[in-house]
Amino acid sequence: MHSRRARPTLRVLAEDLTDGWESVCEARLIAEGRFDELHPLAELPHPIVLKAAQAVGQDPAGDNVVGLIRSSTTLRLLEVKSSQWRGGIWEDQATGVNWLVVAGIAKGNHQDFDDFYQRVARENTGGDPQQWLPTTADTRLLKQETAARLRTQWELDVQRQVLDGLRQVHTGGSTTFTVEHPVAGQGHLAEIRLSMEPVRDHETDYFADEFDVEVIPVAAQRSSNLVWQLTIRILVALHPPEQAWDRVKDTYTTVAEPGAWTERIADLRDAVTDGALVKSQPGVHKHYSHLKHLAGSTIEGRGIRGLCGVFFVPCQDHEALPMCPECQQRWTAVGTY
Repeated sequence: MHSRRARPTLRVLAEDLTDGWESVCEARLIAEGRFDELHPLAELPHPIVLKAAQAVGQDPAGDNVVGLIRSSTTLRLLEVKSSQWRGGIWEDQATGVNWLVVAGIAKGNHQDFDDFYQRVARENTGGDPQQWLPTTADTRLLKQETAARLRTQWELDVQRQVLDGLRQVHTGGSTTFTVEHPVAGQGHLAEIRLSMEPVRDHETDYFADEFDVEVIPVAAQRSSNLVWQLTIRILVALHPPEQAWDRVKDTYTTVAEPGAWTERIADLRDAVTDGALVKSQPGVHKHYSHLKHLAGSTIEGRGIRGLCGVFFVPCQDHEALPMCPECQQRWTAVGTY
């Protein structure tokens, strides 16, 4: 379940890598002991950390280390090099995780007291290299990273399912798919129904593509926070602006300009291809709206069109938001609608 990619221990970060960082941000967080804010540790911008992760990655067939550090007989350490930096990687046989447990600089033709190899040899013969091994704090952070990685992969899978569903309904219609629990063996989490209805009302000048998302969790998961995370991932994948969705029980509704859902396919496809999660977009403006649309939106809870042409469902505290500049301009120019 854990990635085998080499990762540094907290001791290495705090004691061995006091310089050489490509970013002062990471160096400051380490100095302050704020390790929880550094994930993933294998991607921290330090030459020897990145080299270790590259040399011992997820696929054993791609391992590329210098060899064994011969002076370390108590611990089996694989050597990695990056410029003057040197590191020793230890594999935890119980979990398959590889750890960068010691790091330093090659100095003085390996005769300098502070030379990396001299230090390893001294610890091996007169010290206790077992102190380099991962601690309970290291294990805790590893578990947190693994959980976050599995959650991200699950969300990426959900995003892909949403894309498949959108391809089926973007011009109209409905489709249903099932989302599995992110933990293997836990079965189904929820059933998702997507539907899109093109509305073309010439009498009221209402032209929109109305989209509904229904999230139906299995009984055992109905109160689970995981269902809410699933819901947010689906809504953001389809239409990121938070201001755009309205909720009635398990159904979420929004509206868009005609053809917008077809256009959305391209953006969502790019995100799925890149393995990137679509980010949410909070509402940033409040809008004026045509008076003839207000009554219907209030009674039916559907989206309305602002004077600027944007469709939205008012689900934020609009008083705290600045006025939409284009709405303000049109209101001033015309007066009332």
